Amino acid sequence: MLERMSDFFENRLDGYDEHMLTNIESSDEFYPFTAKCLPTEKNCRLLDLGCGTGLELEEYLSLNPSAAVTGIDLSQGMLSALKKKFANKNITLILGSYFDVPFGENVFDAAVSVESLHHFTKEEKIPLYVKLFSALRENGYFILTDYFSMSEDEELRHRRNLEALKAEQGITDGLYHYDTPLTVEHETEALLEAGFASVEVLNNWGATYTLKARR
Repeated sequence: MLERMSDFFENRLDGYDEHMLTNIESSDEFYPFTAKCLPTEKNCRLLDLGCGTGLELEEYLSLNPSAAVTGIDLSQGMLSALKKKFANKNITLILGSYFDVPFGENVFDAAVSVESLHHFTKEEKIPLYVKLFSALRENGYFILTDYFSMSEDEELRHRRNLEALKAEQGITDGLYHYDTPLTVEHETEALLEAGFASVEVLNNWGATYTLKARR
């Protein structure tokens, strides 16, 4: 049965960090790598899309403890866990969907998202990336670490499976948890169509890639 996105993560809060760090292949490598891709300037401003419990921030805030982070997530439980971890850091937490929350304009030096955006179509992502592009300052950039489909056939199969499950359950709207990763090519196209000047593959671990989109 499909679960609403917020419910899915609320229901798995206990043991979430352990699961992500022990059951997700190469997570011990891609979380630290992602952190090292983020800005090190003092008091820089970072936007975290789908911040969860802040696994990507643990390494980053040890590298740049003065950073001001804004995190957005659908799960209140996840945000509470993050706040407890980083009680002495400059962190603003927003409960909601990053599709709906306004980001502002020319606000952030960089943005990051780890293992969150693999639930959405290219068409759904482009308006989000347009909004993100506007929220970044000049020379700002977006670091995306996520897992991807390795072919268009795989991408299409995930999407068809989701649509079939929605039809079976009579679901017509709302965000539901089911992985539908794009190919790296389609993710790159979405970012470029949103206005980003370039998209570069920085590293990969099997199907998990880190991309850097420059404003």
